[in-house]
Amino acid sequence: MSRFRNILQLLPLLAVLVFRLEAQSPPGTTSPDELFRTIASLDTALFDSYNQCDLEKFGTFFIDDVEFYHDQGGVTLGRQNLTESVKKNICGKVRRELVPGTLQVYPMHGYGALEMGVHRFHHPGAEEREPVGEGKFIHLWQKKGGAWKITRVISYDHVALAK
Repeated sequence: MSRFRNILQLLPLLAVLVFRLEAQSPPGTTSPDELFRTIASLDTALFDSYNQCDLEKFGTFFIDDVEFYHDQGGVTLGRQNLTESVKKNICGKVRRELVPGTLQVYPMHGYGALEMGVHRFHHPGAEEREPVGEGKFIHLWQKKGGAWKITRVISYDHVALAK
């Protein structure tokens, strides 16, 4: 009986250890192709919501304390501030497209994935007077509890393309 009681006393400690190990374990053993398809699909869904100004859905792709660094716009901290910035500066004014063949995805062991690429920004209805913009981006995706969320964004090297 004493041995059984000792085991029972150790169960909470064991549960805590298992939980901590699970929280620190790699997000899964997906192949590079699988990871690429997953992140590419998430990128499409993210920017579909961006282009359609579906801010509720757009916000679901980010953690609460996301950090967004933009070479021209500066730093935006937090999901709420980011969605408000998109509402004010993007909705109805800009449409984003990924430049085909530029998407790169790298696993970040024990965390998630790094996404890099080049995207273009069109100004619907104003392209005669507004040049198409192009820039590079980096998204740091975290897989936690089975869900992928962006924790950091770096958007840089923005240029206006010649007509």
